[in-house]
Amino acid sequence: MKKDKIFLSIIIPQYNELSNLKKGLLHKAFKYLSKQDFTYEVLIVDDGSTDGSLKYLKKNYADKKFLKIVEAEHGGKPVAINRGIQESFGEYILFTDMDQSTPLSELDRLMPYIAENQAVIGSRGSKRNSATVIRKVAGFMFSSFRKLFLLRQIDDTQCGFKLFRADLLSETFPKLNALKVKNVKGWSVSAFDVELLYLIQKKGGKIKEVRVKWNDEDISGTKDRKFFRESGDMLKQILSVVWREMRGEYV
Repeated sequence: MKKDKIFLSIIIPQYNELSNLKKGLLHKAFKYLSKQDFTYEVLIVDDGSTDGSLKYLKKNYADKKFLKIVEAEHGGKPVAINRGIQESFGEYILFTDMDQSTPLSELDRLMPYIAENQAVIGSRGSKRNSATVIRKVAGFMFSSFRKLFLLRQIDDTQCGFKLFRADLLSETFPKLNALKVKNVKGWSVSAFDVELLYLIQKKGGKIKEVRVKWNDEDISGTKDRKFFRESGDMLKQILSVVWREMRGEYV
């Protein structure tokens, strides 16, 4: 039996997020949703967590009828999001992170623009007051390099808070090179957002960037952040997008 379409699907990828879950951030997000007049569903896609976060999620949120917990094998964030897209029924799809560094209530800033755009993406701004100096420098290096080749009009491609029209997202996301990465181990960063936005733009989709609140709320102990190394890896991914375009692989 086919499920009726709803207005918004919210996809939250999860990999070893037990510490963030215990902060009660989902309660705040769900309280915000309870006040909205549109139909919605929340899909939390567990990316093969090993820290007990999946068990915690099932134990404490099983009563939420709008919540769907999807168990997936570990494949990385893009693979988890893709699984969520496949199982969603929303006319629009929002990506957000479990740490809620950008709170779900910031959706109010994005919604006014979605009728005239295919993607409305959150931007953290240049200051990012809670970010470390190293993180700010690495982010500036990445953004500056990326703008030399792709999406010059967008300042922040990496904010995890993004709203899309589901039809175009379902068409573009499966084409991401990030979905082809094998033998993913542990937590890692990815520049899949750049490739995704580039493909949406290539399809003629309009992208609107909107400033949102952001404060680093991530207390997960599984992420060994090495920002300059991560930036280097992501720069390679950007060059891969440029190379694929030159070879005519995007059709």
